[in-house]
Amino acid sequence: MIDVAAGFFLLAGALLALAASIALVRFPDVFSRMHAATKPQTLGLLCILVGLALRLQSVGAITTIVLIIAFQLLTAPVASHMVGRASHRIGLLDESRLSRNDLDD
Repeated sequence: MIDVAAGFFLLAGALLALAASIALVRFPDVFSRMHAATKPQTLGLLCILVGLALRLQSVGAITTIVLIIAFQLLTAPVASHMVGRASHRIGLLDESRLSRNDLDD
């Protein structure tokens, strides 16, 4: 039963990572791509790591996986925020695609 759950998480994570990579190529602007790079990619990695933890079931591996998850959850939102701020500052924002701009002066 654990192998089935691990396989499910591994497959779900791989599909989320695939969806994120397709979205990075197909989305038109920086902000849409930034969303695709953080949300499904992070969830895909977490699913893969949970599947790996279920499959390995050793204390050392699970400790390492928990550290990887914590590092990913701490760095992905910060990196996405910095990319968004930098792209807004240099003028990559397409006003016609927004319904509201809270950063407008």
